[in-house]
Amino acid sequence: MADVNTTIYSVTAREILDSRGDPTVETTVILNSGYRGTDSVPAGTSMGKYESVELRDHDEKRYGGMGVLRAVQNVNTTIASKIRGMDALRQSDIDKTLLELDGTNDKHVLGSNSILSVSLATARAAANARREPLYRYLNAMFQPYVPTQMTRIPTPTFNIINGGKHGAGNLDFQEFHIIPASNKRFPEALRIGAEVYSAVKQILKYRNAIYSVGYEGGFAPNLFTNMDAIAVLSEGIRNTPYRHGLDVFLGLDLAANSFHKEHGYQIKDKPGLLSGKDLIRYLLEIHKTYRLLTIEDAFDEDDWESWTQLTHDIGSEVLIVGDDLLATNPERLRRAIQEKACSAILCKPNQIGSLSEFLEVVAIAKKHDIKTIVSHRSGETNDAFIADLAVALQSDYVKFGAPARGERVAKYNRLLHIDAELFTRNS
Repeated sequence: MADVNTTIYSVTAREILDSRGDPTVETTVILNSGYRGTDSVPAGTSMGKYESVELRDHDEKRYGGMGVLRAVQNVNTTIASKIRGMDALRQSDIDKTLLELDGTNDKHVLGSNSILSVSLATARAAANARREPLYRYLNAMFQPYVPTQMTRIPTPTFNIINGGKHGAGNLDFQEFHIIPASNKRFPEALRIGAEVYSAVKQILKYRNAIYSVGYEGGFAPNLFTNMDAIAVLSEGIRNTPYRHGLDVFLGLDLAANSFHKEHGYQIKDKPGLLSGKDLIRYLLEIHKTYRLLTIEDAFDEDDWESWTQLTHDIGSEVLIVGDDLLATNPERLRRAIQEKACSAILCKPNQIGSLSEFLEVVAIAKKHDIKTIVSHRSGETNDAFIADLAVALQSDYVKFGAPARGERVAKYNRLLHIDAELFTRNS
């Protein structure tokens, strides 16, 4: 193939809607050759204080203050004028330029939504110009960080029941997961997720419980305690051909920031305020009964002592996953490694704000045997960039929500396409 001009010709952003009906940023990068890339960025509902800052307009007359016209303008003026004429193949140079333009650690000047949308769209435009699938282009980009062969599709973690800020408000824990065994090929793992999801719906119907869905496609039922929700998941698995502990496992995302008070943790399952040690004892009870595979954000993002203790107690059996604790931030991750505070990291591009920084964080995790989980946000779009990204980096797991709602299914279906391209053999 003849050399293609990969110089950036134009950068244009616009305001679109995410899956919650809130505005977000979509950016198109066009190269001199005519090749282009368009990507949009998600937004979280439960956001930790160590995340990069997404820029909102705070104009109460538009979208309740959630508009992103300032972020769009930053792309169309400040950013576009600076990176126009740069080579889209030089991703690290472009990302470095974006970070220098902002000039802050948390990206509050230009906004992580502005910066990330440009960063991702540039990579997609470059992949298109190279006439390569996005996952192959990203995998080549990751090689200098960690040499990585694409040998599998990451194992999905399905959000079946939504609580906390993602649900109806009656369950303290934010997400209740089922996770197919990692030895399942992705099409089978997706089938397991969809069939357990359907079985749980039938159980909720039978109990005359609400089975409407939350932000991430999981059911948001009117159950009374977190243990009730776990029991429903366990029953749902029993109503399928799959065996709990062999074919499929359970996981929790507590999002403990949301029920952490000044002097402890408050959940409906237990009376009074719980100390970190009390909450650990309760989690050990749950694990003894249900053999959990993952526990995410079990404690407040600054409760390092409890994180370290839980990892010491059951980290050899359960993946202790840091999300708000780590915020896809290299310095937070390095501290967690030093203190042995977790054994897995939830990786969200918009928490750190640029593709190059994201690759750095994943590389640190892999080099220190920290499991990686590439994750969506509650406010998503149909953009499937993170599906390609997860395969390219060979993350251990992906977390894209329930096997329902278009913005979640778009990512699972993209993984099906990649699986067919990489691993389906002609008979």
